[in-house]
Amino acid sequence: MLILTRKIGENITIGGSIRIHVIDIKGKQVRLGIEAPTETAIYREEVYHKIMKENRAAAQIELASLDRLIEKKEVN
Repeated sequence: MLILTRKIGENITIGGSIRIHVIDIKGKQVRLGIEAPTETAIYREEVYHKIMKENRAAAQIELASLDRLIEKKEVN
């Protein structure tokens, strides 16, 4: 992990196409602005974990459902 110290108004550049701007600091909170290509998904970590959990759940196929699909296809 790279640890950097930045002040309000300073930036961090990642890979030449992503810029992180330090917008404001209030107590223990930091406001960041992020410039990135539109094809780059940016999520808060807790949202990202929820998306991954939902994707894993959606990928689980119940065998009974699969059997019904196979049976339906064979009838047609």
